Amino acid sequence: MIQPIALSQVNQPASIAQASKPAAGSPSELTESFASMLKNAIDGASAQENAVHKVNNEYLIGQTDISQVMIVSQQAQLNLQLVTQVRNKAVEAYQEIMRMQI
Repeated sequence: MIQPIALSQVNQPASIAQASKPAAGSPSELTESFASMLKNAIDGASAQENAVHKVNNEYLIGQTDISQVMIVSQQAQLNLQLVTQVRNKAVEAYQEIMRMQI
């Protein structure tokens, strides 16, 4: 039987409203806040990967069902894709800045 999943079980990224607020401060403060946001996203992806391994192990010994394994796996995959796209956009922006003529 499929068990319902509560919203509290789902690891959600930081609020979009918080991310869209214009930040005021010096460039170094903005760099630190972006770096901490990126580090938190990477740590979250790592935590979800560990959760996938835990649920897989529980499935192998019969403590959970396949639907839970699939849900956790898809969440981890989507989070990893998000982090990868953010990294790609950051690298793309850096390369664009480096191509600018002074």
